[in-house]
Amino acid sequence: MFGTALSQLRYGMAILRNRRIRPQDLERIARDLIATLAEFGEPGADSALLPGQAGAVDPAVRRTVTERSLRATARAATRHTAHYRRSFDALGLDPRSLTPETWDRVPVTPKEALRALPAAFVSAASTPALMALTTGTSGTPTAVWFSRAEVEISVAMSTVSAVLGMGLRPHHTMAYAGCSRATLPLLNVEESVTRIGASFVQIGTVDPAVALDRLATPLGLRGKAPQITHLTVSASYLSALVEEAERNGWRAEDFGLESIGVGGEVLSDPLRERAAVALGARISTAYMMTEALPSGGTPCAEGHLHHTTEFGHMEILDPVTHEPTPPGAVGIIVQTPYVPYRDCTLLLRYATGDLVRRPGAEPTCELAHLPATSPILGRWSGPRSIAVPTRSVLNLLESEPDIPLPARYALVDRPGAPVLHVLVRRTPAAALLGRLEERATTAGLALDGIVLHDDPATLPPTGPVRADLREHTFESVRPAVRVAGRA
Repeated sequence: MFGTALSQLRYGMAILRNRRIRPQDLERIARDLIATLAEFGEPGADSALLPGQAGAVDPAVRRTVTERSLRATARAATRHTAHYRRSFDALGLDPRSLTPETWDRVPVTPKEALRALPAAFVSAASTPALMALTTGTSGTPTAVWFSRAEVEISVAMSTVSAVLGMGLRPHHTMAYAGCSRATLPLLNVEESVTRIGASFVQIGTVDPAVALDRLATPLGLRGKAPQITHLTVSASYLSALVEEAERNGWRAEDFGLESIGVGGEVLSDPLRERAAVALGARISTAYMMTEALPSGGTPCAEGHLHHTTEFGHMEILDPVTHEPTPPGAVGIIVQTPYVPYRDCTLLLRYATGDLVRRPGAEPTCELAHLPATSPILGRWSGPRSIAVPTRSVLNLLESEPDIPLPARYALVDRPGAPVLHVLVRRTPAAALLGRLEERATTAGLALDGIVLHDDPATLPPTGPVRADLREHTFESVRPAVRVAGRA
C-alpha cells in the first residue's frame, strides 16, 4: 500500500507541475485497484483519488491548474511541433503569457489541418510508436500518433475506468464488436479487460447473425459467467444487432449480457430502449474521441453530458465564427488535450466538429461540478446540421419497426428546408408517413417533407455508418442456437 501511495503522490505532483507522467505509477495504481477488488470485492474508499474520478474542486484552484496546464501544453506545442511554431511566430504569441481569459488568442485548429499533414503536429521531442486512424465515416480518416508512454497511460486509465465505470470483474467476459482497424480502442479494451482478470473476445463488425450466435453460445469456462457478459459496440452496429434479433426471433433470455457500452456514434433514445429489450442488458454511452484522448464526457442521471477538466480544456464555440456559444445555443466541441497526458500528437483548440447544446441553466445533478452540455447532437456540416441534427432524425426514425436498422436516410436540400428521404420495409405506408410527419412537427424539425422508399436504388445517396465497415468471416451461423435451460 505504501508503494501505491507513493505512486499516487508522484502522479499528483506530475499533474500539478505539468511534468512527465511515469506510466509505471499509473500501472501500479491500477494494479492496486485490482488487488483491492480481489480481496474485498469492491473498490477502496480512496477510489475518488484515482485518475478521472476527481470530485468538486475549489474554483480558484481549478483556475490555477487550468492556467498552468494551458501554458505548459502551448509551450510544448510551440517548441516541438512545426504547425504551432509557425502559427505562434506569425501571430507573435508567447505561450508563457496565456491565461484562460486570453486563450482565445490561440487560433482554432481545423480537423482538415490535422488530416492534411499529421506529421506537423507530432512533437519532435517524442518517439512515435503507434498510429491510430479514425474510421473515416464522417470524412477522410484522421491519423493520430501516440508514444509508447501514452499507450501505457491510456491502458492504465482504461483499466481504472473499466473497474469503476463499467463494474467489470474477473468473472466477466467482454466482447469487442467494433472495427478491428480501430487499433487504439481495441488495444485499450483488450489490455484493460485482461489486466482486471476478466476474459476478452474479439468479434469485430461481422455479419450480425454471426455476432448474436457468439453472444448466445455458452462459454463453458471455469470461474466465468456462462456467456459473454459485456459488449462494446458502435451505435449503428448495435442497431444492426437489434434488427437481426427482432426479425429472427432472438429473445433477451438467449443472452447473458449485463452491460453494453456504446460509443463512436449518436445513440438515439429509441435504439437504447429497443436494444435493452432485445438483448436484455443495460445500455450505457460515453463521449471519447481519438484526437482528444483521454479527455471525454460522461452522462449524468438528468441527461447532460459532463466533460472532464482533469485531462484537457474544453470549449463550446460557434462553428463558423469560433466565438463562445451562449447558454441555450448549439456549438461545436473544441478540445485541448493537456501535456503530460499527451506528448506525441499535440493539439491546441482542436475543432472536433461534434455539435452540442449548452444548457440554458446551471445543472443541479450529481456531476454539476463538471462542465455540462447536451448529448452529442451530430456532426457539423453546415447550418442544416443544426436545424435538423442527426440525433433528432434518429430519434424520429429508430422508434419505428417498419424502418429497417440501421436507419438509412438522406436530407435533400430545397429552398427553405430540406426533404427527408427514408428507406422503409414496404410502401405504400400511409400510417407510417402520417406518424413521422406528426412527430417531426412536434419535435420542431425544419423539414419541407418526408418521402418513403422501399427500394434502396431510388433513395438519394446516404452517409456511411460504422456498421458498414463489415468484416468477412468464414463462419456460418448455427440454426436456432438457444442456451440450455433458457429456451
